[in-house]
Amino acid sequence: MLTACLPGLGLGLLLAGLPGCQPGPGPGAAPSARHDDAQLQPANRPVDAAYVLRDRLLARDGAGFAQLAVPPALHAQLQEGWRSGRSRWPLDELPLDARIPRLLAALQAPAADKALLTTFRKQFAGADADIDQAIRTLTVFGTGYVQKDPDYTPDERDHTSQAIAAVGAWALRAPLADPRRAQRFFTTLAAAANRSGIDGRAGNAAFAGFGMTQSLNRLSPFFATLLAQLRQQYGLDLDASLRDLHVSLLEQTGDTARLRLQYRLAGRPVDAVLPAVRIDGHWYLADYVRHATQSLAERAR
Repeated sequence: MLTACLPGLGLGLLLAGLPGCQPGPGPGAAPSARHDDAQLQPANRPVDAAYVLRDRLLARDGAGFAQLAVPPALHAQLQEGWRSGRSRWPLDELPLDARIPRLLAALQAPAADKALLTTFRKQFAGADADIDQAIRTLTVFGTGYVQKDPDYTPDERDHTSQAIAAVGAWALRAPLADPRRAQRFFTTLAAAANRSGIDGRAGNAAFAGFGMTQSLNRLSPFFATLLAQLRQQYGLDLDASLRDLHVSLLEQTGDTARLRLQYRLAGRPVDAVLPAVRIDGHWYLADYVRHATQSLAERAR
């Protein structure tokens, strides 16, 4: 789930991937840390590589998630990479991660909720058939893209495709064309964007200025509000998916292992396999370690 659900659970999101709703700090205030360091114990068993990250997501702790998802040495490189602009991992795990500053800027514009609702009414209100067709098209396109993209491993393709199908089926059932729900969604999300204190107009420079930990601390309540609204307005409960997660060990050979993840996403069962790796005595999801390392290498080119 955790690899597909920051593309897959994140496809809702996410996304993210930080469910729930927490009030954010004022625009000028530095947010307090969202975890007690005593809680951030790296995984000692292969299955815990998934469970410790699940717990950080349920705790609305993006910075803690990043700390436990990779070994300390790589985490330090990522911290420096954020400051220099070389990396934006773990935001890279989210769909449309490059558009996050633009999204924040749109939500932070004066009377953004009213402007967004006006656009919504013109394009989407009552257009259930058009929305359903767009969802079907996006589901087919997304699945095809995942199957062809060489950056995905076979296990990632299978997992992400299951997640896309589940979220697509949810979207067809959800009341996405309801303007009253859209109004509450836009109003709440605009307030959360402003509370983050991250100026979307500054783009990636804002993330560089805050650095990885503070940026994730500021973004966590925003993503939490987004996913809370998806649950409250549209019935997509990603907290339930995380709580439902069951991880079992398929096999272990020395410092590598294969994990089976089972959970329900938007009411559909998902059954996936993820590799895990032991580094310096602790276990990590191998895909996250690989993606984080690649994020530093790719931006350095």
